[in-house]
Amino acid sequence: MMSFDLDNITKPTLLLDKNRCLANIQMLSQKAKKSGIRFRPHFKTHQSATIGKWFDSFGVTAITVSSLDMAIYFAANGWKDITLAFPVNIREINRINDLASRIKLNLLVESLEVVNFLEMHLRSPVDVWIKVDVGYHRTGIPWDDQQRLKSVARRINQCQKLRFAGILTHAGNTYHAKSRDEINSIFIETKQRMQASADLLRRFGNSHLQISVGDTPCCSIAESFEGVDEVRPGNFVFYDVMQLHLGSCNEDQIALALACPVVAKHEQRKEMVVHGGAIHLSKEVLVGENGQKIFGYAVELTETGWSRIDKSCFVSSISQEHGIVRTNNEFFRKTKIGDLIAILPVHSCLTVNLMKKMITLEGEEIEVMR
Repeated sequence: MMSFDLDNITKPTLLLDKNRCLANIQMLSQKAKKSGIRFRPHFKTHQSATIGKWFDSFGVTAITVSSLDMAIYFAANGWKDITLAFPVNIREINRINDLASRIKLNLLVESLEVVNFLEMHLRSPVDVWIKVDVGYHRTGIPWDDQQRLKSVARRINQCQKLRFAGILTHAGNTYHAKSRDEINSIFIETKQRMQASADLLRRFGNSHLQISVGDTPCCSIAESFEGVDEVRPGNFVFYDVMQLHLGSCNEDQIALALACPVVAKHEQRKEMVVHGGAIHLSKEVLVGENGQKIFGYAVELTETGWSRIDKSCFVSSISQEHGIVRTNNEFFRKTKIGDLIAILPVHSCLTVNLMKKMITLEGEEIEVMR
């Protein structure tokens, strides 16, 4: 039951269904526990110390972040085992050294240049993971480039300040999948390629090598995590329209909605204009079956949160502050200028990063790192 007054909302405001969020955390943490592996959730999605604490009751002690700023923020809020899942930026070495002196810091490497730099400039030992590319082609050593994998691993093992923890990947190619079966096939392929890379390196003395994977589509759909040592999903905490489109979640798992004031109506086009644009939602977009761009689904705010999705009601275009909402006749008729409607975002990670604050349906304000 929504227990705060919507009349107090005068501008785009991000609403959080805490119960759905907690259920999502419980679901992934239990799946990891059942598989007997480490659950290291990616905190880039929520970026909140408050929400971070919600993971305590599910036994989470290790986390993932996407920037050094984020690592420092969560370290200041009590987290002591943090993986910075982004290639080391050697220009940040002074702050890396400061953080590594206070927590167990895990870094990603994929080149001899960075390994050599860290060995020369680190003041405290760190765990390092070789970033492996299993098909996404964003960054990392290709899984089948045996020579580069062996060369970087060999150099890490020669270093005094680097502890070789394992190999890590992000199968972001799942976001281009067309079905749950395709996502599951990518997960199986990811495990096979990571295991092949690990077997190669184990033959050269790396007997304790670990395998880390982590994208929300794979982790949501896979029935078991057998064959890996840790998973690092992030988006699952809120899910979003993109994950719904991929089949990674159902509608009742989407935990975020952007409340937006209606500022204009255009009856001939059955379109409404809301205060809520690219600086609130981002420009992430899906393409519907008819080729129509979808920047989010429009739903009604209710006493318990928001209504079910009607795919005929969606944000069809956005600019900096404006959102153009295409509707059906009933939605258009019942909605007046000055009313609030809610937009389910395409990509919750970017929406949270832009909004910097959420309000739970119970009225609790949750700040995001700035």
